[in-house]
Amino acid sequence: MSTSMQDGPTHRPASALASLVARSLVLVYGTLAYLIFLGAILYAIGFVSQLLVPKTIDSGTANSRLHALIVDLALMSLFAVQHSGMARQGFKKLSASVASPALERSTYVLLASLALLLLFWQWEPITAVVWQIKTPALVSAAIAGGFLGWLIVLYSTFLISHFELFGLTQVVTHFTGRIAEPIKFKTPGLYRVIRHPIYLGFIIAFWSTPTVTLGHLLFAAVTTTYIFVGIWLEERDLAALFGEEYRRYKQKVAMLLPGLF
Repeated sequence: MSTSMQDGPTHRPASALASLVARSLVLVYGTLAYLIFLGAILYAIGFVSQLLVPKTIDSGTANSRLHALIVDLALMSLFAVQHSGMARQGFKKLSASVASPALERSTYVLLASLALLLLFWQWEPITAVVWQIKTPALVSAAIAGGFLGWLIVLYSTFLISHFELFGLTQVVTHFTGRIAEPIKFKTPGLYRVIRHPIYLGFIIAFWSTPTVTLGHLLFAAVTTTYIFVGIWLEERDLAALFGEEYRRYKQKVAMLLPGLF
């Protein structure tokens, strides 16, 4: 009894300190993951728009078209497999069984960002021009359309909780010792008009350019195809998660373009 009385008071502060350190490490990890994501998405804007970054979609060393095609398809496939695979409920359950659930979203964001940065670094341009807009007013409209697409992406993330989408809310909640609120189905702003405004923004951003090279066409076509596959996978998961509520929403609201699809 004497030993227990002596060890008890010291054991509790040590345990509390260990918990604080563990929660702090989770917070630092989530913050770093978010900052890396922020750098990746800002570079993506410059990469696609060919502005302000050292390497863009049409710059860099040009190898043979076949070599560039193989490399670029491999890079996009790597991103697609990581991005879709880790977003599935099965992987999320597996992740929660081996690490804190607060880390799941940050890890997803971090690995997706690293896959994107690898794509930007290793991308091989295919610079043959497919089409080019030369009228100054139309050139300006194409450039403005690209930035509009990125603006739609950013705005849409804030409509559904930007910091939760990219993992910061989860690590902050974990650090403060609060219990995370259950995910709620909500349709604010643009989500009342279309189901996937973030994806629509990406499509607009990828295709709105005055000059389309073979490399840019490849990037835009493959990523657009992946977006439609991603929508199918995501909606399957959302229907399983929210049931009839999501199915009713899907029936009433267009996927990407009101009145069309």
